[in-house]
Amino acid sequence: MRTVRALTAALLAGAGLLGPVAVPALADSATPTPTGSASAGATAGPTEAGTTFRTAAFFRQGQQATAEASTGDYLYWVFPADTGQRPTVTASVTLPESTARHGASTWRVDVYDGLRRRQPCMYGMQSRSAAQEAATVELSCTLRPVRPWADTWDEDPLPGSYYVRLTVTGLPEEDLGQPFTARIGAVSAEKGGAYAGGGSLAAPLVPGATTEDAAPADGPSAVEARAPEDGWSSGLWSDRWIWTAVGGVLAALAGVAGYSLTRGSGRPSRVPPAV
Repeated sequence: MRTVRALTAALLAGAGLLGPVAVPALADSATPTPTGSASAGATAGPTEAGTTFRTAAFFRQGQQATAEASTGDYLYWVFPADTGQRPTVTASVTLPESTARHGASTWRVDVYDGLRRRQPCMYGMQSRSAAQEAATVELSCTLRPVRPWADTWDEDPLPGSYYVRLTVTGLPEEDLGQPFTARIGAVSAEKGGAYAGGGSLAAPLVPGATTEDAAPADGPSAVEARAPEDGWSSGLWSDRWIWTAVGGVLAALAGVAGYSLTRGSGRPSRVPPAV
């Protein structure tokens, strides 16, 4: 009976320790938790877009960036994404009046990292055709989770700036130059330690980044200016530390329970005391 009580106590203690950690982890795998919101409650972002990587308009996750342009223009925005996040970029294009158009059009949104490498979409409608009578076209691109570091030959997403490029890739030549309105947003699901690594970058990959020694003395560095609202993470902490600690405690409890089950109840009563 004592052994059963000890084993039961060990299992209950393990469940008590693991429970608060396991529940959020399971919830994360089932329902991503966004760090921003592209809904109507999102804050306003820039109202213009750049026309090159160098002039990309900066916005943060949770903001809605808008721009008015002519069909055929390349529009660029840039936003920060940090370690453990899985960004989803959405784009909504309000098309010209259908009576002024001469046929269908195809629109595309691309996302590039701080090194200007085009990042593939895990899922989403990155390119979509709109019929002549369509009023809007909706696009989206969900990236792979951002990792704290990667080998030089790897193309994993790294913390830093991410460029969004929107343009039309196919339409009747007569429709070039017609006005349209674009709305861009970005949100992230926090993936945490599931994609953590054993290192971190010296600095996030942002345009114009400098070392700490070369940072301007009269203002924030490029890294600080392009940081998320709550700053960059160090990349050293992740919820893997919690799982490691809980695993160690459970291993110790399992050892105690195993010893209690195998050691027996002591000296058998049938053995004489002198033996």
